[in-house]
Amino acid sequence: MSTLKSNFWTYVKEYAIMIVGLLLYTGGWTVFLMPNNLISGGVTGISSIIQYATGGVIKAGYSYFVINAILLVIGFWVIGKGFGGKTIFAVAFVSAALVFLPEWIPYEIIDTLAIKNGKLMSVIMGGIMAGVGIGMSISQGGSTGGTDIIALVYTKYRNVSPGKVILALDVVILLSSLLVPSYVKVGDSLELMPFADKITTVVYGLILVTVCSYAIDMYISGSRQSVQLFILSKKYAEIADVITHELHRGVTVLDGKGWYTQHPTEVLLVVTRKSDLNLLLRYIKAIDSEAFLSVSSVNGVYGKGFDTIKLKKRTKS
Repeated sequence: MSTLKSNFWTYVKEYAIMIVGLLLYTGGWTVFLMPNNLISGGVTGISSIIQYATGGVIKAGYSYFVINAILLVIGFWVIGKGFGGKTIFAVAFVSAALVFLPEWIPYEIIDTLAIKNGKLMSVIMGGIMAGVGIGMSISQGGSTGGTDIIALVYTKYRNVSPGKVILALDVVILLSSLLVPSYVKVGDSLELMPFADKITTVVYGLILVTVCSYAIDMYISGSRQSVQLFILSKKYAEIADVITHELHRGVTVLDGKGWYTQHPTEVLLVVTRKSDLNLLLRYIKAIDSEAFLSVSSVNGVYGKGFDTIKLKKRTKS
């Protein structure tokens, strides 16, 4: 029964973090990027181009949903079980948020935060929010779909890294905006954006892709950072049981000897995520407040519950 409760609250936590991340992602687009007619790569970039070209008649959320639905069908058909419920949930959530958030957020807030601060500041702030939001979703096993589906389909038949495919698609999407008319709101009317401004928008788009990618990498690398603990305690068995059953982490018991006392002692070796460290320390303090601990950061932890070893395949010459 406790296992079922644990699984339930784990799912609740994962989806709660995903929702916060997706709200950050759509909030970045709604507050900072779309009001400044900025574009980016991916399906959101395509959807924003369609919205600007139609003067807001076709909202980004609608085209985002339709394009992702088509890509998901292709992904299921070509790749198979590569997409789970979290991806479908994320696509539906982002689609709805892109439609309703612009109506819920007062224009005064958008004007103060985004329009009056200029496009460069909006690119930075919107890129950070979108990148952190995507990173939060990915860290919980979710995905916003989009061009990564195309990349996976393409790399199934071609020996090219998905990252290169996604980058190439982003560049194509940004450059394609030069061929599509864009309308900007001036007062109560819509005016065609000059071609010179469209070139500037593409440059801002390249900066946005860079900022967003960097924010994603920073968040994911931070959330996956691991720590190694050596724990010395007379109540080592109780601590080991708590780590195993409550935190679901492995524990190795090492035989040691205190050189000053010449007494044998047991040392617990634990490797866990940095995000779990505070909870682990609270458990240890509750069991034995006099326990001796050594905590150090580690790089490259591979195995069950951590990262998978990935080796590049050698190409035959």
